[in-house]
Amino acid sequence: MVGPIPAMLRGLIDDAALFPPGNAPMEAAVPAHRGYRQSWYEAMIGPLLVPQSQLAELDPGRGELAVGVIVDGDLEQVADDVAALSPQVTVVHYESRHALEHLGEYAPSWGRPVFAELPFGDDALDAVRVTSFTPKFRTGGIAAEFFPAPETLAAAIAGCRLRGLQFKLTAGLHHAVRHRDPVTGFEHHGFLNVLVATADAADGALTDDIAATLASTDAGDLAQRARRVLPRPRALWTGFGSCSVDEPLNDLIDLELLHRGEAA
Repeated sequence: MVGPIPAMLRGLIDDAALFPPGNAPMEAAVPAHRGYRQSWYEAMIGPLLVPQSQLAELDPGRGELAVGVIVDGDLEQVADDVAALSPQVTVVHYESRHALEHLGEYAPSWGRPVFAELPFGDDALDAVRVTSFTPKFRTGGIAAEFFPAPETLAAAIAGCRLRGLQFKLTAGLHHAVRHRDPVTGFEHHGFLNVLVATADAADGALTDDIAATLASTDAGDLAQRARRVLPRPRALWTGFGSCSVDEPLNDLIDLELLHRGEAA
């Protein structure tokens, strides 16, 4: 036994198996998530992310099930949809792409943290700063324009640090190191790049230096830098949703940042 999951990796990955490109059926996603929760890397896994539109299909099976609700329907219907869930299901947070002014009408009554998906830019950060919501940024999708340039993401990270905000990321972060997808040609951000860049940002790194780390494809250098910060909790980045847990897990093992059989 090597020891616990490092602080920097705890709660890093929310299970987005139900979402593209994985699109797992509910009857497969729930037992798979339970398997993650019983594994040696359990401490690294956050809740199962479930679209509001699929809450009625959610059968938790035996035992408690923590979920994050992705609000993809009417805001006024969220409370009723959640109230209809099995008592075994606990909603731990919400995520929404609705406009902040509309979200502000309903979300405070939900009683859980809310991640508000925002466009990149200072105006959006200034707007969310006066709310109780946490910014969420999209880092991937079905078209190239959904993958922000390193400079764009770096500015968002620096902007959150400046305003005392945390942030979440979604999509496109299945692998540890920045790379070009051989099928689509899209340039994907690496979650290890983000991990190191945000640790540096929390220590006061300049935006250009944050961007350089996000743009790096040097796996060995990134892994070495990550080892220095793994004992620290994440200060800015809450984590990311991934439709695959195995891919990021295997990358961390390959880079010797985790070892099979570690106990949480």
